Amino acid sequence: MERLKRKEQCQLKERFLQFGEGNFLRGFVDWMIDRLNKENGYDGGVVVVQPVNVGPVVKFLNEQDGLYTLYLRGLLNGEKVEETRVVECITRGINPFEDTDAFYACAENPDLRYIISNTTEAGIEYKPDQDPNDFEALTFPGKLTTFMKKRYDAGLPGFLLLPCELIDKNGDELKKCIKKHAADFGYGDDFIKWVDEENYFTNTLVDRIVTGYPRDTAAEMEKEYGYLDNVIDTAEIFHLWVIQGDKKYAEELPFDKLGMNVLWTDDVTPYKKRKVRILNGAHTMMVLAAHLAGIETVKEAMDDELIYNFMHKGLFEEIIPTLDLPKDELTQFANDVIERFKNPFIKHYLLSIALNSVSKYQVRVLPSVLEYIKANNKEPDCLVFSLAALIAFYRTDAANDNADVMAFMKDASVADILAKTEYWGQDLSFLKSSIDKYLAAIDAKGIRGAMQDVVNG
Repeated sequence: MERLKRKEQCQLKERFLQFGEGNFLRGFVDWMIDRLNKENGYDGGVVVVQPVNVGPVVKFLNEQDGLYTLYLRGLLNGEKVEETRVVECITRGINPFEDTDAFYACAENPDLRYIISNTTEAGIEYKPDQDPNDFEALTFPGKLTTFMKKRYDAGLPGFLLLPCELIDKNGDELKKCIKKHAADFGYGDDFIKWVDEENYFTNTLVDRIVTGYPRDTAAEMEKEYGYLDNVIDTAEIFHLWVIQGDKKYAEELPFDKLGMNVLWTDDVTPYKKRKVRILNGAHTMMVLAAHLAGIETVKEAMDDELIYNFMHKGLFEEIIPTLDLPKDELTQFANDVIERFKNPFIKHYLLSIALNSVSKYQVRVLPSVLEYIKANNKEPDCLVFSLAALIAFYRTDAANDNADVMAFMKDASVADILAKTEYWGQDLSFLKSSIDKYLAAIDAKGIRGAMQDVVNG
């Protein structure tokens, strides 16, 4: 078989510079841009930049003329859906550690309009004492600052920036880093003013499970496709991109006109809260009890009537009532989440979700507990039970967390655990009687018997 290649030279205008060649952006943003090109007559090429000097993906992409196969699979309205497409929007990949000149030359391209990034949560971080002439040692914000200075020196307009890193206010944080680096590098007040006035930084929230290269089935898929592809990507059907920014930019990138789930909003915060409380919260409240009940994957948990009913009650009766978005939006999102959990194509192991569950409970579940109590003057049974299940789980050898956390949680009393303010952000001793009751029930009836009592109310 021959390698996947273009039949004719790519003529797309290079409008996007993308920091990150990994599975997520290729299974999310590049899929969207490819659809705009093919279904809406858009003319948008993506230059992919390798942000760290590790990995072969840019090399593989260039060997395939920027092409790769994306395989989407999941449930949609209860039906299995599978979609395969060759994504053709990437014009080339650049390893700037090997060809720094090619990277900086992009700054002088008048067609370049958008900068996209996904450099991990640690990527957007200000580090002082960097040398703008030591490219390899520069952080992502440092590299981007030097790139934008080239743009400024060329007398060209600024960019619309769409960072996809999973941190709060990712665009605001990136802008802060760039302005600090500009001052550190001695780029002057006029450049900083240009960064402020000629560039538009958005805050975004991204959501799609991208499972990446299908190692177990790649050879079989290549045989079916009839060509070799070193960078096959796989992802679920569901996708959501919430962008906090001026809605006029939606006209430039009309993803919504193709039915894609891209929302422009004045404030991304409620949507982030919705995702953390519903999607992540449902995971965290369910997985530890499910593991104790002998379940291994999220799909198996959804197929187990008791586990499903427990999660459904906690989600619809305890979490959703604490959120302030329209109820129909919350219900639709929750139903989408359940469908995603049931995806037969994804093996999402509970123990991988269980990593660092103490900090996850504080961020994902505890706010719903506290707001439910405040609104109803009583405790949410499922969410509080899930804290008891967490304590029971950390007494087993399956827990995986910081060594100090595991050592403390394994042997500490319930009273000491709940009073550990550095774990929970406050003293939770007021939950002690309920936690004691649930732990006693788990000991007496087993996790399933105790959970059944909670479901029955």
